[in-house]
Amino acid sequence: MTTSKTSDNVRHGNGGDTPYSFKRSHSTESVHTTYSNLGPAVETDDSVSVAGRLMLRRLQGRIAFGVLADATGRIQLFATKADTPKFKQFTELSIGDWVGVTGVVMTTRRGELSVRVDDWKVLAHTQQPFPDKWHGIVDTDIRYRQRYLDLWVSENTRKVFQQRSKIVSTLRKNLEQQDFVEVETPMLHPIPGGASAQPFITHHNALNAQMYLRIAPELYLKRLIVAGMERVFEIGRVFRNEGLSTRHNPEFTMLELYWAYADYNDIMALTEKLIADVASEVCGTTKIEYAGRAVDLTPPWQRCTLEEAISEHAGFEVNIDMPRSELVAHCQQLGIEVRENYGPGKLVLEIYEKTAEPELWGPVFVTDYPIEVSPLARQHRLRKGYAERFEGIVAGRELCNAFSELVDPDEQRLRFEEQEAQRTAGDVEAMVVDTDYLSALKHGLPPTGGLGIGIDRLTMLLTDTSAIRDVILFPTLRPEQT
Repeated sequence: MTTSKTSDNVRHGNGGDTPYSFKRSHSTESVHTTYSNLGPAVETDDSVSVAGRLMLRRLQGRIAFGVLADATGRIQLFATKADTPKFKQFTELSIGDWVGVTGVVMTTRRGELSVRVDDWKVLAHTQQPFPDKWHGIVDTDIRYRQRYLDLWVSENTRKVFQQRSKIVSTLRKNLEQQDFVEVETPMLHPIPGGASAQPFITHHNALNAQMYLRIAPELYLKRLIVAGMERVFEIGRVFRNEGLSTRHNPEFTMLELYWAYADYNDIMALTEKLIADVASEVCGTTKIEYAGRAVDLTPPWQRCTLEEAISEHAGFEVNIDMPRSELVAHCQQLGIEVRENYGPGKLVLEIYEKTAEPELWGPVFVTDYPIEVSPLARQHRLRKGYAERFEGIVAGRELCNAFSELVDPDEQRLRFEEQEAQRTAGDVEAMVVDTDYLSALKHGLPPTGGLGIGIDRLTMLLTDTSAIRDVILFPTLRPEQT
């Protein structure tokens, strides 16, 4: 079978189809590392092969310069009419073309480390205009829809995602060093559960069954504690059918862990050390800056109850034992929508989220949430009506959520039934009764502490990024207008 040559191959003088492979001897970074001490106007005897995109080129008579970029960095290309084959075709390459170059390592008279173009091949053509190296992509919508271009032209974008990778890697290594075992649990669930959120619904054809993309791995991970796996964690995607904002994307990444024989005090100590260790590894310090303000992640973090936070930032006292009418009045004064099915615990939480949470620069562990809004958490050992639950708040937003886990199957059934009643009343985020999980609990769940950390929000914090879309490679976007 014969194949025709594309017009691009003719235009670039490639003489045929692009090659199936190219053998590199060096990355651009390794060239810089190996030859960093060369002075100006030096030509070595060492020939290297490098490959990447052509990001810049300029012609100066019988000499042409280019900038080759790969995943590790950039190197200057130095082509001459005397030494470079198909010199004219080389000068006609398009910005964004992939090329493989072989040549000696040298420096220009100005001392710029370069690879002389003694041989070259086009590895792939760009048939779309490539963004200007100096101005990048100005349209933010294009940045997110064409992330493959944004990563090439924006050094900061590349750095954010390199740091994100390091954050995940450091979390994983840290937990493994503490004898946590990484596991994988289902993403397709027969019923929604594990968190209060509206699920995405799908259909399994072979089983003719409605299924749900997971909103949390919690209930499966706790089944593993029942099974005798004393320390488990999972890092993976979860899906919540909610709106888009600077803090919310319908699919995002969570770290969830469960630790047998621990309670929420143990989890607080684990959390502050874990995040401090990640900050030290990724940022080089636990004292970082976010949005122009200092954040000190050094343990120990401040602790306060939910009600103490409200008192400090709202200027009035509330608790779950107050008459509902008083709590409703506070909500109305604050412009908070109140639904008929909101009990005192939910109203107190709404007041906290309106008045206190945005003002908590932290880091601070806000503790002792009402049981009404904590259906999977254990009853507080000292405060009736409250749960042993905390959220870690940094820079005015929730970074993590944790409990002493509810272990009593009868109490858990009652909580599920209360949630299902809320769902029947119109709360699409409420849970349903999970009979299989209740069956697991009946086999015995030992005292257990659990933790969920939002990887995207942690990445935002440690990279000083204000929008969640900037730390997700391919964020969910509204359909393009045609």
